[in-house]
Amino acid sequence: MQELNDKGKKAREVCIHLLRASSELKDKVLRTSAANLRKNYKIILKENESDVNAAVSGGIKGALIDRLTLTQERINSIAEGLEQIASLDDPVGEVVGMWKRPNGLIIGKKRVPIGVIGIIYEARPNVTADVFGLCIKTGNAAILRGGKEAFRSNNSIVRILRESLSFCGLPADSLQLVEDTSRDSALAMMKLNQYLDILIPRGGAGLIKTVVENSTVPVIETGVGNCHIFIDESADQSMSEKIIVNAKTQRPGVCNAAESLLIHSAVAEKLLPGICKALKSKNVEIRGDERVCKIVPYAVPATENDWYTEFLDLIMSVKIVNDVNDAINHINKYGSKHSESIVTENYSNSQKFLEEVDAAAVYVNASTRFTDGFMFGFGAEIGISTQKLHARGPMGLKELTTSKYVIYGSGQVR
Repeated sequence: MQELNDKGKKAREVCIHLLRASSELKDKVLRTSAANLRKNYKIILKENESDVNAAVSGGIKGALIDRLTLTQERINSIAEGLEQIASLDDPVGEVVGMWKRPNGLIIGKKRVPIGVIGIIYEARPNVTADVFGLCIKTGNAAILRGGKEAFRSNNSIVRILRESLSFCGLPADSLQLVEDTSRDSALAMMKLNQYLDILIPRGGAGLIKTVVENSTVPVIETGVGNCHIFIDESADQSMSEKIIVNAKTQRPGVCNAAESLLIHSAVAEKLLPGICKALKSKNVEIRGDERVCKIVPYAVPATENDWYTEFLDLIMSVKIVNDVNDAINHINKYGSKHSESIVTENYSNSQKFLEEVDAAAVYVNASTRFTDGFMFGFGAEIGISTQKLHARGPMGLKELTTSKYVIYGSGQVR
């Protein structure tokens, strides 16, 4: 596809300029971009309104509309994310090790940019600025291929960011948006090995599966979040309700929202009615196992598929388990290795949960909603990696660099 080849060539050409850019210049770009996003928020909101109206007319609803929708507050939050990235240390050039060999060679290892990063993502305009900020700070060029539902929003944001780049003296092509939002362009991007160093999908399970199965470009798998809250036998009732309601309902359409509740059989009859009542008051549908349905009369019987499902909606699967081991086994079988939490006053059980649950982020007595680059102090994040190479969890600045060995000699030969 000619558009992608042209954009790939331009991105590769600007890499040397980004590599040479000082930390001060990159931070200037980020702060200028934040100011310009705030200044032009009405333009962005007008384009976003068109996207949202078209999406609603097309039958999209619920949490997906929430992810697509921008407000002045959300734009300000996006700008704050860029400013926070600017305030962080630049990882590029950091020497992570240096040693001298017996033959006199001095070997050093330092962080360098990855190069050209491709992102395929769905209707989430905030991703556009997040990716830009992290890539500029780490000296990487970015090619973005967003979903058709958010094209007007993405295009307006990218235009502002490219103008900020040019104003500060860096090439505008450091950030490029693919205008073709067809399936063909996504598939072509997955084969752009000549120009892309890595490809990162941001979206639902279907998108991520398609990219993983079809890409010849190295992929960092992100995003699918079938996250659990386990209420242990010793859990505080008030804390349990507070954490569960937040994890499920604060933003149900995001990957770190809790999708499943596990509760210890010893406290199920005592705690479940209150917890489920609190969830129901937030319009959450309860899908429970046989024991849950006996305790909660309005619960819908859960299917085997419900335990695997990332609902991204006001739906929660609920299961009674016998103990912490039963909870861990359930999570490791059905979870997506994203974020898991235990509510407990038992130290031994908390440590067992932390050690044995296989996930990128594991919590004790806290909502899963904190698995986020901004919340972790990384500024924004390019995604939540659920794999183990080369990054895991929120992908901040260091995760967008690779290593280079530099070797100083004095005439040595082998």
